[in-house]
Amino acid sequence: MKKFFKLFVLISCLFLLLFLYTFLCASSYAQTVSSDIADSVFRLHVIANSDSNEDQNLKYLVRDKLIEYMNSLCSNTCSKEEAMKIANENIEVLQNIAQNVVYENGFNYSVNVNIGKYNFPTKNYGDISLPAGTYDALRVEIGEAKGQNWWCVMFPPLCFVDVTSGIVPKESKEVIKDNLSNEEYNLINNEKKAGFTFKFKILEWFQDNKILTAKK
Repeated sequence: MKKFFKLFVLISCLFLLLFLYTFLCASSYAQTVSSDIADSVFRLHVIANSDSNEDQNLKYLVRDKLIEYMNSLCSNTCSKEEAMKIANENIEVLQNIAQNVVYENGFNYSVNVNIGKYNFPTKNYGDISLPAGTYDALRVEIGEAKGQNWWCVMFPPLCFVDVTSGIVPKESKEVIKDNLSNEEYNLINNEKKAGFTFKFKILEWFQDNKILTAKK
């Protein structure tokens, strides 16, 4: 009986060590991949005043004007840092554009525009999926900012992706690919998801359970 108990304890310890090793490896993998993807992406986040139809429509009008302006400035941008620099240099212009759209449509809401790190859920952009995590973003808050959010990616340029077609333009994919490792690119590319679904789910699980921390 003693022999059996010792064997049981030994096997239990081995299983525990294997579990801890697997957990640490998965955590390290998820942390690295999450940081690398976030370091390559600059997002746009527009929050409506409320969920009323009028406020939601206003959100889209603000979005369209901001994307139009940023696209004219960032059409030849080659890096996230460059896109963020342009956004920072034009923060007051972006604020005025958003505020004018609000006034022109008969509302008196104030608009706040900031650049910072914000949490995002998993989001699909055509056949590209970005895992949940903390990303640098241009955040636009309309009025009380209590309505539904709208997200897109300003760099690489995915804001104009037609999600109904399910296809991201080749040029945008090339920019993404140039800024990520092959494995990271394959991880977020739904066309090549077969062998990477499990890894993507690991990344989502760590993010959803707040095990990963934002990179400073």
